Amino acid sequence: MDVRADPTRQLVRLRGRSYVAFVFSPVVPIVEWLAEIDATLARSPGYFVGKPIVLDLASVDLSSSAIAHLLGSLTERSIRVLGIEGVDEERLGANMPPLLTGGRACVITRNEPVQKPEPEAKPKPTSLLLECPVRSGQSIVFMEGDVTVLGSVGSGAEIVAGGSIHIYGTLRGRAMAGVNGNSNARIYCQRIEAELLAIDGYYQTAEEIDIALRNRPAQAWLEGDTMKITPLN
Repeated sequence: MDVRADPTRQLVRLRGRSYVAFVFSPVVPIVEWLAEIDATLARSPGYFVGKPIVLDLASVDLSSSAIAHLLGSLTERSIRVLGIEGVDEERLGANMPPLLTGGRACVITRNEPVQKPEPEAKPKPTSLLLECPVRSGQSIVFMEGDVTVLGSVGSGAEIVAGGSIHIYGTLRGRAMAGVNGNSNARIYCQRIEAELLAIDGYYQTAEEIDIALRNRPAQAWLEGDTMKITPLN
């Protein structure tokens, strides 16, 4: 007994699928139209990459050779033409994209990159607060304004400030205030044993400071071209 299987028929399945295509509608002179394409590519080199392009020749009267030249010019710009419309099929050569019909116009919107707002610049601080002592060898420089030290400033340490200097401890090192030309800056300290005091370029060394001020609260300021140092009561 013979057993024969009937051949299975393979069905061809057709599916519809649509893509949004750019339609290029060249105008004469073609050279200037290509220049506009070049300008677009200069701004966005990859704008047409991977996108289907349809060439609409309804506005120009080009021969077969001129169409071939135009297609070559677009290929040189890495623009691949998917199909051509608006021209007699007889003018299309065998190696040219096929003639398309039935296309429907649609609007293409270009998504521009979202510009992130610039972060607001934080205002620079106008004072510096140090909650720990400034030890020997340390140098604190703050050109933007006042410096306040809650502890002492050790021998060999220095405070440099664009504004005034406030020291709630013993000043044994150097204090230079108003270094940005601020002659109104002052220096305050709880106990003065300073190696050097300077305001806006005027200074007094330890040897020039009245010995009667030693170990006392004091302030220093400028009066004309003279630095005054008096006790704080």
